[in-house]
Amino acid sequence: MRGVLLVLAGLFASFSPLGCDQQGSIPEGDLLVLTVASQETDGFRRFLRSAKHFNYTIKVLGGGETWEGGDYISPPGGGQKVRLLKSALEDIQEENKVILFVDSYDVIFSSGPKELLKKFQQAKHRVVFSAETLIWPDRHLEDKHPHVREGKRFLGAGGFIGYAPNLKKMVSDWSGADSDSDQLYFTKIYINPEKRKSINITLDSKCRLFQNLHGALDEVVLKFEDGRVRARNVLYDTLPVIIHGNGPTKLQINYLGNYIPNLWTFETGCTICNENLRPLSGLQESEYPVVVIGIFIQQPTPFVTVFFERLLNLKYPKNRIQLFIYNQESHHEPHVRTFLEYHESEYQGVKLIGPEEDIDPVTSRNIGFEMCRDNIDCEYFFSIDVDVVLKNEDTLRILIELNKPFIAPMMTKPGRLWTNFWGALSADGYYARSEDYVDIVQGHRVGLWNVPYVSHIFLIKADALRTDLKDPDLFESATLDPDMAFCSKVRNKGVFMFVTNMHTYGRVLSTENYQTNHLHNDLWQMFENPVEWEERYIHENYSKVLKDAFIETKQQSPDPCPDVYWFPVFTDVACKHLIEEMEHFGQWSGGGNVDNRIQGGYENVPTIDIHMNQIGYEKEWHKFLLDYVAPVTEQMYPGYYTRAQFDLAFVVRYKPDEQPALRPHHDASTFTINIALNQVGIDYQGGGCRFLRYNCSIKAPRRGWALMHPGRLTHYHEGLPTVEGVRYIVVSFVDP
Repeated sequence: MRGVLLVLAGLFASFSPLGCDQQGSIPEGDLLVLTVASQETDGFRRFLRSAKHFNYTIKVLGGGETWEGGDYISPPGGGQKVRLLKSALEDIQEENKVILFVDSYDVIFSSGPKELLKKFQQAKHRVVFSAETLIWPDRHLEDKHPHVREGKRFLGAGGFIGYAPNLKKMVSDWSGADSDSDQLYFTKIYINPEKRKSINITLDSKCRLFQNLHGALDEVVLKFEDGRVRARNVLYDTLPVIIHGNGPTKLQINYLGNYIPNLWTFETGCTICNENLRPLSGLQESEYPVVVIGIFIQQPTPFVTVFFERLLNLKYPKNRIQLFIYNQESHHEPHVRTFLEYHESEYQGVKLIGPEEDIDPVTSRNIGFEMCRDNIDCEYFFSIDVDVVLKNEDTLRILIELNKPFIAPMMTKPGRLWTNFWGALSADGYYARSEDYVDIVQGHRVGLWNVPYVSHIFLIKADALRTDLKDPDLFESATLDPDMAFCSKVRNKGVFMFVTNMHTYGRVLSTENYQTNHLHNDLWQMFENPVEWEERYIHENYSKVLKDAFIETKQQSPDPCPDVYWFPVFTDVACKHLIEEMEHFGQWSGGGNVDNRIQGGYENVPTIDIHMNQIGYEKEWHKFLLDYVAPVTEQMYPGYYTRAQFDLAFVVRYKPDEQPALRPHHDASTFTINIALNQVGIDYQGGGCRFLRYNCSIKAPRRGWALMHPGRLTHYHEGLPTVEGVRYIVVSFVDP
């Protein structure tokens, strides 16, 4: 960037030879905004955008210089701004030129030059400084500040406006170092009665022109009115023109900057979401940016196999993707190994860090970033924790096209207000709920949101990793968790973290109570992750059973016998996992009448089976019956409502040389469900069920379909012989 005049204004207002129009107002063409920026940060770009929105004329000072002016945390600092201002004023000869001097990285305009100049005139002074509640940097000077009738008493150096000759006089004595305090310099001028009168300085005590946020957060609210967004000072009932996130209020200016000026309104929604895009449509695959996708497995996590399936389905050329996989869990080694065995060759490259390498999670994150930094072709790093359910196959494309240095898709947890971002931070740096958080989560406000914290998934430009975020220890902190430390350092480097809820992207799994002592542990996730469990294990056509669409299903597969119904309930994966889980457990009953597993120890009609309670699945099975079987009974048997209580639920195994069939019997139940776990004609031959009273036989239903019929009295039935292979079914006797 060069320290040159950036003309953002269109036509200036006409003015008379006297320098005023007929009403005596200051022509907008007499206003020049000076600011200092040594780097083109996200904050600076936000400042310029707000200035352009209102047609301000901006001249940027200090471009290309190394900043030596300190920071807001510890005095002194800011002297470099005074030096640059003094030099710039020497080139301005017009007596009637009005100069607005403001910071840029943490400043936004909320109204235009006309209002600014009108309020400046109404102040009836030649120089007006912003005002603050808190005195800084020298508290010992408090008593020397003149008292005000109402409003803020202390000078703020982050923004002031005045006529060029008066400002020249004000800075004429400056001879300090760049690291000296501009605030202290201007304060000493202001508290000197003679200088204050000579230069004609006053403070904007009621925040009519300037709103400094430090010490005033409770005073400022967003005001939505007539399609515009302003910041309103509720203490003085004023609408400041310039908002300054001075001191430790960067998060608050970021929040206000999500709306001001008119970035999001109730009438228009998001007005910047389609600006500065990087469209990918129309590109050849070889022209897509190279992305390093970092996958992090740091704890036992459900549905890891599904995670990799969804990764494969991303609509992005795999030959433009490099994978960095960090797996800390031995339990998940087979999942990673299977994925790479079949798909590693499809990607441009793969780097795997397994549990045997004993690399801690923080180091792994840094290694992933370095993989992108060191690859000259890498343009983006896409970080995904393995507990992310990436439902939207266009997510990567969408994020790249939004063209932000740092952006995350909003992820939720079903039925909760939990997301992967925080709208605000508490005083100690932890979670706090912003005023707009619920509206964003629920989709009442849709757009791009500058937030203080994101986790689990984000896209970051490689350029940012090589410049602002080149620190090799971004995740290190003596007091903060790695994710919080990372976000803190990103914020402190001036990189904005955006989250977008413009589309539905997916969700984040709960990893609480995830046990790894079974073969297929995902089967036990009904309570912690019910949505994911249903997608994995409940038949895609199950919902039709409860809708009018089931009529079509019934026409294709009519009910086989009186008061006997069948319907799809389990996916092929569910059937496969249940069979494998039972065989892995392996403790099949002997098929005799003596059975110590049941009350009384005697089974009248024994089968070779394993009970659900033997594998610790009784609670999950009861939830399955309540959620997926009970609603069907209420539809098929009108007037009957069940609590889905059951004494017995088990998987039966039929083999020709073991137990091929089952003699005629009544079930000890109000109703029975019988779910086929494998496929007749493929896995076995024969099998089925015959209802003797109706002389009605049912060939074994297709895999995943449930057969439901009354138990006692009416539906006397037998199991037909399995003549080849192995047949598996789930049987459950249900009572009210």
